[in-house]
Amino acid sequence: MHAQEGTAGGPVTDGPTGGAEGAQPPKSKAGRNLPAAIGVGAGLGALVIGTLIFLPPGWIAVVAVAMFIATWEVTTRLREADIEVPRIPLLVGGQATIWLGWPWGPVGVLSGFTATVLVCMVWRLFDHGLKATPKNFLRDTSITVFVLAWIPLLASFGALMVLEDDGPGRVFVLMIGVVCSDIGGYAAGVLFGKHPMVPAVSPKKSWEGFVGSLIFCVIGSLLSVTLILDANSMIGVLLGVVLVVVATVGDLIESQIKRELGIKDMGTLLPGHGGIMDRLDSLLPSAFVTWLILYALV
Repeated sequence: MHAQEGTAGGPVTDGPTGGAEGAQPPKSKAGRNLPAAIGVGAGLGALVIGTLIFLPPGWIAVVAVAMFIATWEVTTRLREADIEVPRIPLLVGGQATIWLGWPWGPVGVLSGFTATVLVCMVWRLFDHGLKATPKNFLRDTSITVFVLAWIPLLASFGALMVLEDDGPGRVFVLMIGVVCSDIGGYAAGVLFGKHPMVPAVSPKKSWEGFVGSLIFCVIGSLLSVTLILDANSMIGVLLGVVLVVVATVGDLIESQIKRELGIKDMGTLLPGHGGIMDRLDSLLPSAFVTWLILYALV
């Protein structure tokens, strides 16, 4: 999740320059259609809340569908850049990686991931026939493994959390932490952002936005861990700090990937946000660290 390239930063300038753009939808200072972004965010939030309250196992299906779309978006963008990733085994194997966690937990996830890596290697080796010499095999298979780890593998830990006795509560802790980080970073970045954090990667991300993310996320995580999971408040503080760092790095990673591909968004499915993957850049690594910290300490 992010507000124009990240949970931890807002713009360091005063927004778009003026011009004759009366027909354009209203945009925030972060360059997005803010009403559309809010509407889509509210709809996604309602889907998450409804699923976790009324049909917790359905959360796995929500994750699986979202990752299928995200993988499709990323592979499409890569193919537009003449990077030949094996889409079919990536999509099928990604689903296997997520769903195998239901009966077999982390072992199932690791098994699905490893099997998919092997299939993708063989697929890319022979995708032009037995007599053709593969081109860019090392580059394409390396990027394939990266996409598999980046999307379905990390997402699998978000799905695994719902299988615990207090599973829906754990997912709520994850979502509350990421949303608080997003809101805090956006608000502080827009209002106070003056000092760019990593201008070479994401020019609009500011240190002021990072501090805003940190404050909001620590408070949100502390309250959610204490009130929802009835756990030690210091676990919430630790989780909040780690979430902000990981979410920020996750957003920077996607920003650099899009920069190298020469694109603004991974897709166009969500008005005001871009594609599904543009909402997941910080959430995916956050899912893993939340699963790990809660698994180890709660």
